[in-house]
Amino acid sequence: MLELKNIRFAIEKGKEEVALLDEIDLRVPTGHFMAIVGPSGCGKSTLLKLIAGINQETSGSIFWNDRNLSEEGDLEAPEIGYVQQFSIAYEALTVEENIEAAVRLRARTESRAAFRNLVDAVLSSTGLEALRDRPVKVLSGGQRRRLSLALELVTDPVLLLCDEVTSGLDPKSEQEIVELMHRLSRNEHRLVVNVTHSLASLELYDSVLVLDAGRVVYHGPPRALEHYFSVEKAEDVYPRLAGRKAGEWASSWSKHREAYYESFAWKAPAAPDVSVSAETPGALAQFLALFLRRWTIFFRDRGQISLQLAILVAFPILVAIFELGGVEQTKRLSDSLPASVEEYHAERESVTFNLNLAGLVSGLAMFQVILLTLMGSNNSAREIAGERHIFEKEKLGGVRPSAYLASKIAYLSVLVTLQSFWMTVFVQAICAIPSQSMLPHFLLLLLVNGAMTAVCLGISSLARSADQASLLSIYLVGFQLPLSGAVLALPEWAGWLTRPFISAYWSWAGIVDGMERDYLRYIRDVTDTWLAPMWLCFLVLVVHVCGGLFVAYVGSRRPKWEN
Repeated sequence: MLELKNIRFAIEKGKEEVALLDEIDLRVPTGHFMAIVGPSGCGKSTLLKLIAGINQETSGSIFWNDRNLSEEGDLEAPEIGYVQQFSIAYEALTVEENIEAAVRLRARTESRAAFRNLVDAVLSSTGLEALRDRPVKVLSGGQRRRLSLALELVTDPVLLLCDEVTSGLDPKSEQEIVELMHRLSRNEHRLVVNVTHSLASLELYDSVLVLDAGRVVYHGPPRALEHYFSVEKAEDVYPRLAGRKAGEWASSWSKHREAYYESFAWKAPAAPDVSVSAETPGALAQFLALFLRRWTIFFRDRGQISLQLAILVAFPILVAIFELGGVEQTKRLSDSLPASVEEYHAERESVTFNLNLAGLVSGLAMFQVILLTLMGSNNSAREIAGERHIFEKEKLGGVRPSAYLASKIAYLSVLVTLQSFWMTVFVQAICAIPSQSMLPHFLLLLLVNGAMTAVCLGISSLARSADQASLLSIYLVGFQLPLSGAVLALPEWAGWLTRPFISAYWSWAGIVDGMERDYLRYIRDVTDTWLAPMWLCFLVLVVHVCGGLFVAYVGSRRPKWEN
């Protein structure tokens, strides 16, 4: 049985406390199907989130089978299913692939056969067998809601909470979804609760909870609803509620509540023995499932593949094009020595040539670095923010933030390594940048790409939306070039303030420090900015990577449910 005792939930609004729910008292048995209805803004979804453990009540207690959830902790992840208003599934995957992923992330199975049996059982129980190979992006609204329910059934939850799952559906689809939820409730160990604004199909519910302005004004059988509110049909209840204050309705209900609870016995039909709730898979199993799913989605997204290939090919070519339009070649410095006036003038031309060449080499190094920071931004700016609604749902279902973040790091590491390696090899082959060794050059490009990828992943984990994350990341890349001091020198005091935070500077300075000594001498002549030693550049870039990943971890752990 689910029991709520004197529940109150309030938020701070300015200097005042505003109660969204107040004096909520009710009892609901298992093997039961309950609707929560009421006017818009009355607290229906807020109450559901309290029961689910997403929000914490201000006062009062919630009990499940005599267990005080307010004091002893929420139900275990496999025990509860929470279905949101809109479909929470990856559109690039098929119906079956989404359910398979949910099983791998939330339910530990003993064998491959048990895994297949569970997937097939979930498909069958929700009427999705015929749609198992269909991509989610082509499903109708009603089919998507069935899939949302199917994803929660992989652990056979004892408490299934549904938030406006019939919203926006046509009457036929709405009836079918309510009938499906009714069938799922015919289990003596399970309680199904559905928040809905619609008063259609109430005959399928065992009880109806009516809220008004955060107060309970009725909780009883649907057949007694019209009688209690003295209306001819259920649709007249909302206009009737507007005729009195919520407090008056709540006070009236408190006088009749026990009489209703005693007069009507809500008992579901007997059901076969139910299996024990699933055990959540380990962190490694979740990591592998998330990592493989991410690559599956990547290869299904032709637009993303085309963008990555375009960036991978076009950006190094851009560096080569700018080299071709500069000083004739970067393969040698002039070493002529003057022995006459004519040779003196020739030597001056050689020095000018060498200085121009040094400027070109320095510019090519910075161009590589800036383009890789742009790649890093593109890699991760939307990676968490773009699927935050799915991630929050999966966290509630038992997915560990550490496993989720590790899968993102592994996926992005592959992109970063390929991008940095190809940039190094291609540009070196065309431009012949005179580094003493290509390995440090490659590692510095790898680290600047990794640093920007990690920092933008942190931004993505904190952002309210994918668009906000993308915008902030682009701004961050935009400030890399002017604040690096590599092109236009900053005032000394400004450079010391900004330089520690500019990944592009440390990669550029490290690459320059690794140039052949003769080139480095001329680069120093044309550069007013302090050049950090290579070892320090490596150290700072590693700190940037670690800092970005730390922010991403904090952001991924922090709940970000949409209101």
